[in-house]
Amino acid sequence: MTAVYDSPVVLDRRDGPYGEVVLRRHGALLQIIANGCFLMDTSDGRSERLLVDAAYAALDGRPRPSVLIGGLGVGFSLAHAVADPRWGRITVVEREPAVIAWHREGPLAEVSAGALGDPRTDVVRDDLVAYVNETCDTFDALCLDIDNGPGWTVTDGNGSLYCPAGLAACARVLRPGGVLAVWSAEPSPDFEGTLRNAGFRQVRTEEVPVARGVPDAVHLGVRPG
Repeated sequence: MTAVYDSPVVLDRRDGPYGEVVLRRHGALLQIIANGCFLMDTSDGRSERLLVDAAYAALDGRPRPSVLIGGLGVGFSLAHAVADPRWGRITVVEREPAVIAWHREGPLAEVSAGALGDPRTDVVRDDLVAYVNETCDTFDALCLDIDNGPGWTVTDGNGSLYCPAGLAACARVLRPGGVLAVWSAEPSPDFEGTLRNAGFRQVRTEEVPVARGVPDAVHLGVRPG
């Protein structure tokens, strides 16, 4: 007997400021596709939750810390932060209006589970690269998950965040002793060195094993006090 697999069903397709974005359902999963390239789906979320938890743990009990989440995506990081009452202000920067709309009134609302309506949550529609270079605001933690990580970026402009100038901009929006947590589709020893050279301390990497291939990773660094 030949196995039968569900085919993806397009739920919405929009032309955004950076090209085409598509929301698909494939079986029980929701998937985001940008300019024909798979970005993410709702299959797991462990590494996105680790991104938030590891950042909080590195703050060593700082009361009611604020967090800037770079990228709304399928909503795992935001929903996890909102579920933790220890976080104070939670700001999310997302550049795609379609992604925000899918969370506010579309299928992704089932993932974010009302997190956008939490009084601590502020959603900013902007490109994170521009935001960290222009904002006057500061945060206790920056959880960066806007691409596949420092080793492979889908959007060329995102690569600038992982270079020395981009990391300097990330450090600028962090308060003294603040934590930068960077999601990556694979561990990057070279990026650990880049973090250290950019002035971050206590640099380390936490890994999340996956069913196939290399593990997901969260790279962490602390801005000196």
